[in-house]
Amino acid sequence: MSSSSSNPIVETGVTARSGRRRLTVEYKTWLVQEAERLRGSGDIGALLRREGVYSSQLATWRKQYVAGARQALSQKRGPKATKTAASAEVPRLQRENAKLRAQLARAELLIEIQKKVAALMADSATETPGSAT
Repeated sequence: MSSSSSNPIVETGVTARSGRRRLTVEYKTWLVQEAERLRGSGDIGALLRREGVYSSQLATWRKQYVAGARQALSQKRGPKATKTAASAEVPRLQRENAKLRAQLARAELLIEIQKKVAALMADSATETPGSAT
């Protein structure tokens, strides 16, 4: 019993696809415009079947196209990009910078006070010997 003669291979026309299709902006725009041109009974359905697109996708793309949102047709699905290590460190550095600025302001204030105290001490030291007599 030969397995090749009992189970002939039948070509179905179905191709194996890995992952999700990525449709370009140009393709979406073309499909919306092509659907607008078709007015016969069942023509749009035939177009959708031929292209492998659902009617809900076409409806969404039409709304975006009519709204003038050509950019919206190119929106990518999926999660937003994650923060990089450098962008996560920025808030910490900003807090540290603010803390250091406050410390600097206090240090400058103390230095000014010390200068004034030193000037007063120098003035009182020069006046004390002359007033002791």
